[in-house]
Amino acid sequence: MTSAAEQTPVLTRSERLDRLKPNREHSKLLWGSGVGWALDAMDVGLISFVIAALSAQQLVTATEASWIASIGFVGMALGATFGGLIADKIGRRQVFALTLLIYGLATGASALSTSVAMLMAFRFIVGLGLGAELPVASTLVSEFAPRKIRGRMVVWLEAFWAVGWILAALIGTFVVPVSEDGWRWALALGTVPAVYALVVRLGLPESVRFLESKGREDEAEAAVRKFEAAGPIDLTVQPATTHDASEDAPSIWSKGMRRRTTGLWIVWFCINLSYYGAFIWIPSLLVEAGFPLVKSFQFTLIITLAQLPGYAAAAWLIEVWGRRGTLAVFLIGSAFAAALYGYSGIAGQEWLIILAGCLLSFFNLGAWGALYAIGPELYPTNIRGTGAGAAAGFGRIASIIAPLLVPVLITAGGGGTVLVFTVFAIAFAIAAGAAFLLPEQKGKALAD
Repeated sequence: MTSAAEQTPVLTRSERLDRLKPNREHSKLLWGSGVGWALDAMDVGLISFVIAALSAQQLVTATEASWIASIGFVGMALGATFGGLIADKIGRRQVFALTLLIYGLATGASALSTSVAMLMAFRFIVGLGLGAELPVASTLVSEFAPRKIRGRMVVWLEAFWAVGWILAALIGTFVVPVSEDGWRWALALGTVPAVYALVVRLGLPESVRFLESKGREDEAEAAVRKFEAAGPIDLTVQPATTHDASEDAPSIWSKGMRRRTTGLWIVWFCINLSYYGAFIWIPSLLVEAGFPLVKSFQFTLIITLAQLPGYAAAAWLIEVWGRRGTLAVFLIGSAFAAALYGYSGIAGQEWLIILAGCLLSFFNLGAWGALYAIGPELYPTNIRGTGAGAAAGFGRIASIIAPLLVPVLITAGGGGTVLVFTVFAIAFAIAAGAAFLLPEQKGKALAD
């Protein structure tokens, strides 16, 4: 009996992967990467609850709280930029496992912090690992996903972010308020990624496209055959016949790439500014609005749950409307939700705060899913990790600014949330416009 590969010798390995229907190997890849993604989100989410607890105990000032949040994003900016470069050199799987190990150990160590400076130092190291892991994981999944569902698979991967934030909210609600050292126990739970790094290293495949680019043909063939042996082939998928000039691009700023790189960087910057400015501060803002610490954390948990249907909607729409349209619509929805949340602070009604927060979670995280899906599709293999990582790194500049900006805007706006969330709404609107600078990649093969 001849194998699928022998029946179609003219197909490249990438084309053979594109014509596969989803099978158990795709599921293993998605879950293996997704758990790491969720642990990443849990770590990012935990710091918002830790900051709120430290502020409530008067262990940090508002300025120190801002810097504790921001310093992690300084690390994330560097990690995202250099993580993508390293992934293009040594492989996606290697970097993914290494970054999990770095930020897992640093998070656990931060639980032992005896000063603000010590906590900030560990948060910087945590950021290095977190920043490098995200674009690398999405690139790995993109390069194995069949063309018909590639966008949907990356959104499913991004949906694990909601799982991680929900875990963070649960820990924040049930662990952090228990005692004065509750925040330490919360951070201690962040060591889990260090253990999971071993699972990642042993269990996930290396990118076929990366292996081919390094001349490791036998390993690349073995990886493709493993996926082919796991499930059926979709014979309706035809090899890509068009050639995009961008496939020959030597850098992300060459002539054929300049427009898409600019658009991607703008979207990344604006969505980071608004997302991290809002969600890092929401627990603390609720406490400042007069809600008890526990109730503020409960509100945040409810708001976080709305992320899941946002991802589900984006995962379906991205293969119906396409990447660009889905991204733009969810960003416009985010702008509306941010404006509504700012108004809810004036109204002071619990139901409106929760509704506006849930809408913000729904639309914002759906937009994140679409953004992570489209990023790796914009670049050829030799610069895919670099392109995705550089955009993420630039976006992290906004995430550094955001926690520092919120206290300034609150003061300038007279102590309310209107000005803060108006700025975030404008940023979302700008990102929606920039989305139209990106080419539509629905149904297209990844550039080699």
